[in-house]
Amino acid sequence: MILVTGATGQLGKLVITGLLARGIAADGIVAAVRSPDKADDLAQLGVIVRKADYTDPTSLKAAMVGVKRVVLVSSSEVGQRAPQHQNVIDAAKEAAIELLAYTSILHAETSPLALAEEHRVTEAALKASGIPHVVLRNGWYSENYTASAAMALEHGAVLGSADEGQYATATRADYADAAAIVITSEDQAGKVYELAGDEAFTLAEYAALLASISGKEVVYQNLSEAEYTKVLVDVGLPEGLATILADSDVGAAKGGLFDDSHTLSTLIGRPTTPIQDSIKVALK
Repeated sequence: MILVTGATGQLGKLVITGLLARGIAADGIVAAVRSPDKADDLAQLGVIVRKADYTDPTSLKAAMVGVKRVVLVSSSEVGQRAPQHQNVIDAAKEAAIELLAYTSILHAETSPLALAEEHRVTEAALKASGIPHVVLRNGWYSENYTASAAMALEHGAVLGSADEGQYATATRADYADAAAIVITSEDQAGKVYELAGDEAFTLAEYAALLASISGKEVVYQNLSEAEYTKVLVDVGLPEGLATILADSDVGAAKGGLFDDSHTLSTLIGRPTTPIQDSIKVALK
């Protein structure tokens, strides 16, 4: 059986979709979720739903029974990820998992993004565990920007602190397909995949695409890290999240979210989804 953590999350659910599309039987997939009552749609497909909380080692150990492979989708709780991931790793080791795939961050070892630190800690923990594992270093999701496309149109501006930094984004579905392929393939242990979109863009270019597709005027306004953080807090984001987002933009300006290896499209056997396609979907 293949277990997917965070299976009701945006990426985890798509990984399960990818596994089913690859012919994995529904009863050969374990959806590990914090709240099983939120996974009724997966249960109706025949997927096994088990309670598994990143902060509850007992639940994680119980969820691993009969499991051979694990997709560890990184926790969404920034600042708590390292200990939460360690709990999953400990449970996987006790269950003698034959392969664990972990969703890390692009170029984790050298990334200038503050977000990368917990991923580096997790990758080190995996190495120390001795569990056969493969690392999926995911770049930025296109949805990180397209989710707020309507707001950008409303204000006529895309805000950020990325300067001329390039984003080689891909959709969550693209990354989920890669995870589904890797966890169902042989000879993956020890591999590290740097995954990113085929085409990169600056935020100024993203704003221009928004304008072209919508027919409305949209410009990119580059702010300092402090200014951008304040704007995000002013629109209601928690200060910690605002700080991380602004730092990520600054990291992008340093090249932290760019990659032109085409590893992702090679792995999934098709081009990654262009950002303009993601914009069109978001504006429907």
